[in-house]
Amino acid sequence: MFQANELCHVFIFTSLIIKHRVMISINSPAKKARNSTMERPYPLLTLSGFFFFFFLLPAACQSCPEYQKQALLKFKSSVLAITSSLNTSDDSPLQEWNSSSNSSCCQWYEVRCNDSPNPTSKVVISGLYLDGLLANLSPQSTILAPLFHITTVEKLYISDNNIQGEIPAIGISSLSSLVTLYMDGNNLSGSIPPQLFHLPLLRYLFLDGNSLSGEVPEEIGNLTSLQALSLSGNKFSDAMLRSVVLCLKGLEYLDLSHNYLSMEIPTEIGNLSNIVTLSLNNNRLTGGIPSSLQKLSKLKILHLQNNFLTGEIPSWLFNFEDLWNLFLGGNRLIWNNSAEIARNSRLCQLSLKSCGLVGEIPEWISTLTSLYFLDLGRNNLHGAFPGWLLEMQLQGLILSDNKLTGSLPPDLFSRFHDIGVLALSRNNFSGELPKNIGNATSLRVLTLSENNFSGPVPQSLIHCLHLQLLDLSRNRFSGSFPVFDPQVGIAYIDFSYNDFSGEVPTGFSEETRFLALGGNKFSGGLPFNLTNLSKLERLELQDSNLTGELPNFLSQISTLQILNLRNNSFRGSIPQSIFNQLSSLRILDISSNNLIGEITEEFHNLVGMIEPPNAPSSLIENIALGFTKTWAYQTVQVSLDFEDLVVNWKNSKQGISSDILNIYTFLDLSNNQLSGHIPASLGALKALKLLNISHNKLYGKIPTSLGDLENIETLDLSHNNLSGSIPSTLTKLQQLTILDVSNNQLTGRIPDGGKMGTMVLDPNYYANNSRLCGMQIRVPCLEGDGLPLPPPPPTTKTQEHHRKGAWFLWEGVWIGYPVGLLLAIGIIFGTGYFTLSPPSNRQHRPHRPIRG
Repeated sequence: MFQANELCHVFIFTSLIIKHRVMISINSPAKKARNSTMERPYPLLTLSGFFFFFFLLPAACQSCPEYQKQALLKFKSSVLAITSSLNTSDDSPLQEWNSSSNSSCCQWYEVRCNDSPNPTSKVVISGLYLDGLLANLSPQSTILAPLFHITTVEKLYISDNNIQGEIPAIGISSLSSLVTLYMDGNNLSGSIPPQLFHLPLLRYLFLDGNSLSGEVPEEIGNLTSLQALSLSGNKFSDAMLRSVVLCLKGLEYLDLSHNYLSMEIPTEIGNLSNIVTLSLNNNRLTGGIPSSLQKLSKLKILHLQNNFLTGEIPSWLFNFEDLWNLFLGGNRLIWNNSAEIARNSRLCQLSLKSCGLVGEIPEWISTLTSLYFLDLGRNNLHGAFPGWLLEMQLQGLILSDNKLTGSLPPDLFSRFHDIGVLALSRNNFSGELPKNIGNATSLRVLTLSENNFSGPVPQSLIHCLHLQLLDLSRNRFSGSFPVFDPQVGIAYIDFSYNDFSGEVPTGFSEETRFLALGGNKFSGGLPFNLTNLSKLERLELQDSNLTGELPNFLSQISTLQILNLRNNSFRGSIPQSIFNQLSSLRILDISSNNLIGEITEEFHNLVGMIEPPNAPSSLIENIALGFTKTWAYQTVQVSLDFEDLVVNWKNSKQGISSDILNIYTFLDLSNNQLSGHIPASLGALKALKLLNISHNKLYGKIPTSLGDLENIETLDLSHNNLSGSIPSTLTKLQQLTILDVSNNQLTGRIPDGGKMGTMVLDPNYYANNSRLCGMQIRVPCLEGDGLPLPPPPPTTKTQEHHRKGAWFLWEGVWIGYPVGLLLAIGIIFGTGYFTLSPPSNRQHRPHRPIRG
């Protein structure tokens, strides 16, 4: 019979035999990239579990040292204290961490001990995998202090925890055995402490997705073992790039994308002879692509997109034998159409977006036999869809923003049966869509907006069960809508500005988050089945000829963030349930309808308009990242452009990019027939950027509470029947750029403090009121009551001057009239215009012509 200690070693040995390790590629620019050499254990089912349950015994293995166990328990205690203070549910997986003597910390959640089967070896903690554990708590970095007492840890994963503050300098220096450190996806700030660069065994350092900045410590050169460094998504400047290329010549993976690099790519970058992945994209790099890059013979992934690089794209970039990914788009680079490109059998992903390609799609691309992702968007390509392109086994194709013409060949969807992304927006394609579009069953993203497609949308589209984004907007599609399976995961649907008619369709997936149907020719009102879209965040039905009343059931779509029903024919009052139950609503546009009644006081539940949004990315970005599934052994980060949200902002229609839409909050009730007072509770909506209640029948005074709209940029109260004065509280609005109170019955002094005194506004924004005054309209005010100063009465001297002036005027008339008459007669006779002839010889003479 095994003794407890012997059983422990059998347990460990059998675990080593069948342990499964998940290997995630480091070659992607995504922040969760991992190198194939970096293995992260993820036990699935081991024989140890069989022994455990077979013998019905608790874990008999020797536990980690007591001081390490106590360190973990102290860390747990800190986590639970924050959880308690936030009144959040106590469902932490750390609950299984307990102080019982029978509890081995080597068996605790996401804790790993050394794997040595040698009975004489000391069992210590070697790995902590705490990714995402604290994401909802936003703790300070000091919470990590207990973990730094576990000096034997070799792999520390604390990604995606929203940790605030600086990297603990003293604590991190104690981890002398550390090989792998993942602190990405937090909110760490400040500079990288020099102590971190004194860890002699450190090989993998991932700090991307934080807010780190500052100088680069000289000690960076101490990391002679470092193979992978990712600082993407921080605030580092040129000094970081210089230090890395000069000091870390053994790097295999370098990601400095999404920082503040603005220099030219240094020629010394060619000294990184071991580099396999180089990502410098999304910075402000200038100059050309240095020729020293040719020395990077091991290069497999090169990401230089979205910078300010200039010059000609060197053809030698295609000569790297092992190059997999080449992303150059979004720069000011120029493609030489006469360049000879060597045949490359390894290149898998190619982006030449906005690289000055002209003419037809270059045929040399057909020699890239392993290519499965191609982005040629934003060029000047024309002609029809080439047949040779159909022979390639592409899984992602982006040709948006070109001048391509013709119809789509039916073979496009029969041969591209593995196509995942197809983006052809903003071209000149025409005709009907091929009926076999449903053959592309792997399709995830399909964007065909702003072309000249017509006819019905093929019903076979419903067979694309993996479809998640569908944009067919701004074409001439008509007929019936395809009815999607409610369980299909399609999240983004845009059929706006086509020729669809009839009732508003509702046959969409329950997963739909974005639904844009505006600009069509619908009839009737809003259908109740919209409530089936339980995850809907954005609903756009503007310009759609809709009638009837705004239904109460809209409040059942509790996830709504954006509701745009502008320019329809809705009547009746605004349901209070919209304000009471749609707490996530950030943008509400129901302008240009026939709505009546008073504006409700119930605004306190609109949390989305009260608290400024702080979402890190927009709805579109979240969805787009969800589409980038692993294809072969790579992942693809797809960048797509979507329709702006058009709003009536700053007295004109403006498009708000979907990329930044998450930071805006609007309320537009203008151009209706709303009446009553402006509710004071509007002032509670402190996140509002725009408030437009113009062109209604509102009366009464402007509430002083509007001065609490601390983020407001545009405030339009014009064309109502408002009276009283403009409240001085508006001077507190530091973000205000437009205030329109024209066409009301306002009186008194226009406040001139704060931003109200510095805004350069068109005087028409104050026009057509009763008696406004102030420097803004150059009408002086009386002291005290603030009313306009009337014209000054004439003084005694002025009256005397006018009296004398009048006497002189009439006296001049009496004297001047006869004198002028005599002068005129003299001039006439003096010029000989008339001649007196003797009476006895009267003859007819022709008139002399008038001289001059």
